[in-house]
Amino acid sequence: MGTIRLTVAQAVVRFLANQYSERDGVRRRLVPGCFGIFGHGNVAGVAQALLEARVTGTAELPYYLARNEQAMVHAAAGYAKTLNRLQTLACTASIGPGSTNMLTGAALATTNRLPVLLLPSDIFATRVASPVLQELEDPGGYDHSVNDAFRPLSRFFDRVWRPEQLPQALLGAMRVLTDPAETGAVTLALPQDVQAEAADWPEELFAERTWYVPRPVPEPAALERAAAVIKNARRPMLVAGGGVIYSEATDALLRFAEATGIPVADTQAGKGAIAWNHPCAVGGVGSTGSQAANALARQADVVLGVGTRYSDFTTASRTAFQHPDVRFVNLNIASFDAAKHAGVMLVADARTGLDALTGALAGYRVDEAYTERHRALTGDWNRVVDRAYHLGHRPLPAQSEVIGALNEVIGPRDVVVQAAGSMPGDLQMLWRSSDPKQYSVEYAYSCMGFEIAGALGIKMAAPDREVFALVGDGSYLMMAQEIVTSVAEGIKLVIVIVQNHGFASIGELSEKLGSQRFGTAYRFRDPGTGMLTGDKLPIDLATNAESLGAQVIRVRTIDEFRDAVKQARASSVTTAVHIETDPLAPVPSSDSWWDVPVSEVAELESTRQARATYEAHKARQRPLV
Repeated sequence: MGTIRLTVAQAVVRFLANQYSERDGVRRRLVPGCFGIFGHGNVAGVAQALLEARVTGTAELPYYLARNEQAMVHAAAGYAKTLNRLQTLACTASIGPGSTNMLTGAALATTNRLPVLLLPSDIFATRVASPVLQELEDPGGYDHSVNDAFRPLSRFFDRVWRPEQLPQALLGAMRVLTDPAETGAVTLALPQDVQAEAADWPEELFAERTWYVPRPVPEPAALERAAAVIKNARRPMLVAGGGVIYSEATDALLRFAEATGIPVADTQAGKGAIAWNHPCAVGGVGSTGSQAANALARQADVVLGVGTRYSDFTTASRTAFQHPDVRFVNLNIASFDAAKHAGVMLVADARTGLDALTGALAGYRVDEAYTERHRALTGDWNRVVDRAYHLGHRPLPAQSEVIGALNEVIGPRDVVVQAAGSMPGDLQMLWRSSDPKQYSVEYAYSCMGFEIAGALGIKMAAPDREVFALVGDGSYLMMAQEIVTSVAEGIKLVIVIVQNHGFASIGELSEKLGSQRFGTAYRFRDPGTGMLTGDKLPIDLATNAESLGAQVIRVRTIDEFRDAVKQARASSVTTAVHIETDPLAPVPSSDSWWDVPVSEVAELESTRQARATYEAHKARQRPLV
């Protein structure tokens, strides 16, 4: 083969356009597009390369103009999650603040184990113009830049100081993006002078390359050990995490549950792995879970975790599983997660592992009394949810009523998107998911501002689905700019803005911890007390959404909300539905706990009482080493 003379940036674009992933014989473009905001650092590098590729037709890598660098990484993460981590989008930013704006997105992607490709621009490799505009000088070394902050947030990081280093960096990046056990944010820092530097590249670098996403099978001895533990269980339960969905193992999960009768709880990432009304489904487990799942968790003697990383919420801060001899069997593609809680490790793909376990457990089934118990508990819980859906709270509706109305109105293939505040907890507890992709809540990093940007990426990945971004006023004020992108690109979203004049989740938590909802409401400052306890601020989020290009429907009642959701769903353009709710309205209890430390000494009586409650819960906490 010969060589092709291209700049580093042109080589990056041409390379990315020819990368594919394949699993189960289905081949897809690995990186079918690129988000970006241009400035000095990438305007003459990656921007020029994207333009040239488009004009000349030498590479197919569509460009999408984002409005916020953090948001475009969120969109890429939502895109990758929807496509089960088999495809993602690249994100390019200028040097300095443009690149560091992507740090939060990188943290979110890696925490959620979602592949995103970040191309931050960097300082001059030659240092000929240093210090350049927006360069942070470090007296400890001239080779440092702000992009070093990406290192702990990325599963793979490389800085391409010389063109000769690019092939190795690109191949390493693709390897990690397509590794289901290692994936997360992948960062290739590109010095601005190197982006524009030309080199002779071997033609084979730009040949189509397929990255095969594996389905590892369980090691026979490990399978035997896991099956032996489960066979001796009298009150087992299964916790289905996001790995079940990413592995497309939902059918395998059903076969396993129906063969064994083991009740199935879910995590935030795993909701939808089993339909809410399946006889084996018991709802979410942990601090934001259902009373049914948590009652079973307290007595479970074996916990089979499939594709879960056992977050703090899932384990109710290590108080959910109270059986004195509880054992964990962990089926996970990542050995890091399979080893948690001193579990019996079954390192494998969720689908192949569940199928293997089903075979290894042939003849095993929980007794009928246990089945009757978990079905009775679930029936009781469903009646609790029904009441929360139709609370009839006045004068303003409860958030649970908004969730219920939305759940009952949207279609099974529609998607609800959420990330932060009180709504993730209410959704995990109350939402009834009938499809593996209907529920998309980012709760590993729980990043305020993710909702609209994440919904944009989800809609790009699944244009045949209606996508609903359910966002509180706190998250909306953090990041709503991608409404403009959805309007500009004709990517229709439905944005449900829930206005409750502050931080409902932290307000409730603050009250429970004895901090009296301090600093959690959007209020004027009271001149008498100096506190933020005056009248409500005149914030009009509906008008704001309208100014960004969305059509807006304002409603006050749940009946009006139902009609508005139907209208927005039928629309062909991005539409926002605005409703005000009462942040003090009651929400069902999950009968679990979350470990948030309370001041050990305090003058406030409310804090003292909260500390006493905290210590009582803390006494039930278990190491689960």
